Amino acid sequence: MTRFRHFLAVDWSGAAGERHKGIALAIAEARGGPPVLLPGRPSWSRTDVLAASLDLPEDTLVGVDLGISLPFADCGAFFPGLPESPPDARSLWALVDRVCAQDDHLAASAFVDDPRFAPYFRRHGGREGERFRCDDAAHGRGRFRVTEARQAEMGCKPYSNFNLVGAAQVGKSSLTGMRVLHRLGDRVPVWPVDPLPDSGSVIVEIYTALAALEAGRSASRSKMRSYEELNGALATLGSPTLAQTGPIDDHSADALLTAAWLRKVAGEPARWNPAGLTPEIAHTEGWTFGVA
Repeated sequence: MTRFRHFLAVDWSGAAGERHKGIALAIAEARGGPPVLLPGRPSWSRTDVLAASLDLPEDTLVGVDLGISLPFADCGAFFPGLPESPPDARSLWALVDRVCAQDDHLAASAFVDDPRFAPYFRRHGGREGERFRCDDAAHGRGRFRVTEARQAEMGCKPYSNFNLVGAAQVGKSSLTGMRVLHRLGDRVPVWPVDPLPDSGSVIVEIYTALAALEAGRSASRSKMRSYEELNGALATLGSPTLAQTGPIDDHSADALLTAAWLRKVAGEPARWNPAGLTPEIAHTEGWTFGVA
């Protein structure tokens, strides 16, 4: 059993502009039924998602598909060697929002262009900052948080939040998401940066590929582009399926499947107590919900 009554999954986008087809929201109800897409206007903006996060149904578990922080444990700092490197995740969110104050639509271009922080990112045009790597990781995907290293061990294919290049890049998504988290303040707790409260709504970081893996998909087949594929995955999770058939965009499919997955696993105590999550990591790097 879980105390949550609603399960909202947010597939996120850090792309430039106001509205994004890459943002999709889906909700599953604890009382049952198939997950349902929430309609955008005509597509979601990041400010829309911020507004929705401030007006949640009571006792909603919100999963956002973005990195809520940057690597810290590997080098002892988000930005090793930089005097103003923040000490914890909430300070990082405040810094990103402050540096990007002039960026419209909760974008984060100013942060990655800032000469203080640019050396830590891999950017377009083959511009890999001299601080992009600080360990001997052989995968070449840049610095990982502890939770991302664990994702890789579980069969997922994570990328560094310092990577801004390629279809799999997650850096801009994470930085724009941090602006939203900062603006939420303390009105909605963000686990595990904040302790899990006994009641009320909570935001967690999700990785939609993890939900797909647990629904019987492989890492190379985690994206679903038909209702038939999606319904097969939903059935594997024990969720009621959708009546639609034919094509569906992968962002909507990710949100629908992950909402159903959150409903299935939120009541499992082990999901909230992963072995690698220490108080220091919780306050600096955070964690991806569901990663063991």
